[in-house]
Amino acid sequence: MTHVVTEACIRCKYTDCVDVCPVDAFREGRNFLVIDPGECIDCTLCVPECPVDAIVHEDDLPDGQRDYLDLNARLAQSWPPIVESHAPLPDAERWAQVADKRVELDSQPGGRAAERDEVNAKGLAANDKEP
Repeated sequence: MTHVVTEACIRCKYTDCVDVCPVDAFREGRNFLVIDPGECIDCTLCVPECPVDAIVHEDDLPDGQRDYLDLNARLAQSWPPIVESHAPLPDAERWAQVADKRVELDSQPGGRAAERDEVNAKGLAANDKEP
């Protein structure tokens, strides 16, 4: 059994959960986090840390979010571990109020180096987009 990061995390990427995970089960994409189901020990420490309630137990996934179980497992295979929290994405507060964000999910690996690489010639981050 595992916990799953759901749609509420997309384009917010609060990382408070990372600091309390005793097994470093979180993986980082450019605008989303996932939990590696092979690492998660079901301790639930991360659940109350998420300010947008994006982390749920796999048995409690809402019907419209069940595919996030497979999505977390798949992306965890190619995304780097995140073991230290950092600031959320710049527009996290605005995106926290947006529903149906799945189309906004960037499936590319994240991390600090990837975020620096995202800066385009105009000096704007790729994530600087209105909800």
